This record gives sequence, C-alpha cells and structure tokens, in this order.
Amino acid sequence: MIAASGVAKSTLSVHFRTKEELVAAYLRRTDDSWTAQLQDAATRAGDGPREQLDGLFDALTEAFDRHGFFGCPFVSAAVEADLDSEARTITVRHTQRRHSWLTRLSERAGAGAPDTLARHIGLLTTEPWPPDAGSWTAPSSRRRRPRHACWSPPTPDPSGATPHRIPPTQHDRKEAQSCAQWSSTSSAPR
Repeated sequence: MIAASGVAKSTLSVHFRTKEELVAAYLRRTDDSWTAQLQDAATRAGDGPREQLDGLFDALTEAFDRHGFFGCPFVSAAVEADLDSEARTITVRHTQRRHSWLTRLSERAGAGAPDTLARHIGLLTTEPWPPDAGSWTAPSSRRRRPRHACWSPPTPDPSGATPHRIPPTQHDRKEAQSCAQWSSTSSAPR
C-alpha cells in the first residue's frame, strides 16, 4: 500500500490510524464514485426509465471491461469486517441507496414488482455474471444475455405470475429473438 501510494508510512498513519479507517475511507469514496457512474450512465442512456435501466448494463460492461472485475469492494469489506464496523455500516448504506434508486427507476419503467427487479439488477452490480452469460469481452450479443432476463417475455408460469418483468416492447421482442437465435447456435455452456 505504501509503495502504491507513494507516501511515507508515517504520512499514511497520520491520515489513517488503522486498517479499518483506511477501508472505510476507500468505501466512502467508492460509494460516491460508483453511484455517480451508474446514475450518469442511466442519464446518458436516454430520458425514459427503460432506456436508463438498459444503460446500466452498458455501464457495467464498460466498467468491468476497463478495470476487470475482482469482486465487489463492499461485499469483500463486509465479509471481512466485524459486525459493528464502519465498513459494514457504509456497505449497508450503499446497498440501501442503490436499491432505493433502482426501485424508483423500475417503478417508473412500469415493472410489476419494482423491488424485485431492483434486487436483481443490484446483484449484477456486485457479482460477476455467470460463465454461460459470456465474458465481458465477448461479442455484444453474448454480453446482452443477462439484460434479457429483465426485458424478454418470460416463460409462462402456471400461476400466471411474472412479477419482476417489465412488459416487452416490439423492439425487446426482436432483441429476445436475436438472443434466442444466438443461444441455439452457440457452443457456450448453458
């Protein structure tokens, strides 16, 4: 840490007396930065809430392709921290803030169960996508597969419930068909 920062050990310890203080400062800064990046990506994607939700997938792809993905720093810190630590408090606040914003955006997009959709999208910001979804550097049709979990017409449920789905538009149906065609011709594991 000292070598990477380029400061003397004594300087670092003046600003951060403990490892916990350093981790908390990092998480606070990451919370502000990551939240701003996601909100900016949503705004750049368009005026409509569906466009904004869709833009989040592009932002995740860009961020993870650019930096690689080594796991969510909030999850990593929370797992290692004491139950009453500041790192856990910051992680909980970050998660609640993100979830609240995604829920509001999902409501505006017309999701039947905005809370559930927000949780699902939130998981994509903290967990790597499964291997069968393609790598971050794969062609865009592979990267878009997780997005179809939100937009594509669901498999009929015997109860008729499709709570987290947003009703697909004609464009979404065409994208889902394209995704299905790719899936049927792909050698990727399922």
